[in-house]
Amino acid sequence: MAQALTEGAIGGRLSTPADGRRRRDWTGGSFETAHRPLTALVEGEIQSSRHLVMVTLRGGADRHEIWADGGHHYDGPDRPGSASFLPAGAERRLRLHNVAWRWAALALLPDETVALETIRPVSGVEDRFLFGLLSELERLDVLDGGLDATYCDTMGLAVSHYVARRFGAAPAEAGTPPPLPAWRLRRVTDYVDARLADPIRVAELAQCADLSAGHFHRAFRATTGQTPLAFIQHRRVDAAMQLLAKGETSIMDIALEVGFISPAHFARVFRALTGQTPSEFRRRHAVD
Repeated sequence: MAQALTEGAIGGRLSTPADGRRRRDWTGGSFETAHRPLTALVEGEIQSSRHLVMVTLRGGADRHEIWADGGHHYDGPDRPGSASFLPAGAERRLRLHNVAWRWAALALLPDETVALETIRPVSGVEDRFLFGLLSELERLDVLDGGLDATYCDTMGLAVSHYVARRFGAAPAEAGTPPPLPAWRLRRVTDYVDARLADPIRVAELAQCADLSAGHFHRAFRATTGQTPLAFIQHRRVDAAMQLLAKGETSIMDIALEVGFISPAHFARVFRALTGQTPSEFRRRHAVD
């Protein structure tokens, strides 16, 4: 069973729990957010088998005391945009004074393509990129009632590389990878087309192409000019256009049939790629 991300970590070792917890899981990690009303003192500890990236979205604490493995210590205020990183397996003890906040966290499974376990814990660093990304994940979760697994895989990989460069030694780069050969690209395309209704993860596509996730992502973009996420969205919209033109299936059912998590998510992506809403496209292209 996966350990919790932040507040209420192993065995509920916090003096008081947070409220309104929401958690979304995918193969490569988890996203979690919660809020806390004004509380004079909160004490506890955090530990996880996953790498944790934690950000304060709103509110904060007058004083945040942190002790972590390797002699790490932080003592200062917590404000919106404050970010922390805790590598997998490390322990973090904390004490919060006069805290009222909403936080968000990414828990990422260790990946051999980006070695984050060698990075020392980080606390209380202002980071606009991590703040913006986790704020966007929270917004999409509320807007769509869930998170797209492929999108989360892509963002998780981006965060891993960013954390490695920002807080540790930059990962070795092999330069621009050679393009994917036609047979590998066809295998990936066939895999996507056969599973449009299901969550499709970058790690699965990399395995299909017999490449590591990091190498596949770079090679795929070099070959197609698109990220794997953008490619999947285009294939889903292409399939949706064919179904809309037939005029036999409701837009809600089409959204689910081609793999979108909700009609709202479908409509937003469809309009971004075609300049039309699904309803407008159907009216103009439906076969009589």
